Amino acid sequence: MLDLSAPLARGIFLLVLAVIGLFLFFPIYWLAISALKGNAELYRIDPTFYPHALSWEHFATAFGRGKLLLHLQNSLVVSGSAAALNTALAMYAGYSFAKFRFAGRRPVMLMLLSAQVFPFGLLLISLYPIMSSLGLLDTRPGLVIASIVFALPVSTYMLYSYFSQVPDELIEAARADGAGELRIFHTIVLPVSIPALVTVFLYGFMWSWNDLLYAMTLIVSEDKRTVGPGLLLSYLNETNADWGGAMAASLVASLPVVVAFAILQRWFIQGVTAGAVK
Repeated sequence: MLDLSAPLARGIFLLVLAVIGLFLFFPIYWLAISALKGNAELYRIDPTFYPHALSWEHFATAFGRGKLLLHLQNSLVVSGSAAALNTALAMYAGYSFAKFRFAGRRPVMLMLLSAQVFPFGLLLISLYPIMSSLGLLDTRPGLVIASIVFALPVSTYMLYSYFSQVPDELIEAARADGAGELRIFHTIVLPVSIPALVTVFLYGFMWSWNDLLYAMTLIVSEDKRTVGPGLLLSYLNETNADWGGAMAASLVASLPVVVAFAILQRWFIQGVTAGAVK
């Protein structure tokens, strides 16, 4: 291991940290400065690394052209509903795997996690005819259900790991006092599991918010489109590419997730580290 007290080791560590930070944050920086440049500067052959003259024309385009606010509203409804449904299903499934012993428990858990092995497109091939037969194509409930396909297995395993650390003695004491299983879960286990539930909710919300493939395939009506397909079809097509407007709209579209994470980050970090610290 490197001794970080040595100047050389500290310099190497800071250099590696700077490279990783540049790799992660430079695209966000480029997105922001591109949204603040005028078209003349944005489409220069030699790119500039900061706006020479701030311009708000692309933000005016983002709100005045297309249906950005409608797409944001649709995404909030779909992502919020998908995150809530994902959290509700995962908390019951995770608790049952963690605290009950039943035949086939391990195979069922492995089968649930195996959904993560398959690519998005492969599962979509199976989901599409199911949604069609149920009349859920081009509907928000259909997109909500499809959005939890990839989030639910990981969310269930996260809550399974968290619930496994809840002392069995606490649950046995409640049973001895005559409490039923649902009452034990709702009044004893859930109140101490808020960080994990917030983590799972944010995880499901971000999965749904960032989805493009499922939203473009399952939704075809303009008034039901979410942010991803809405931005792609409004600003980028075969005949035109409005990069400035796309950058401004993308910056606005990223704000709900950033704000949600900023508000809930304390519980999110607690939930992520709960499995490592007992």
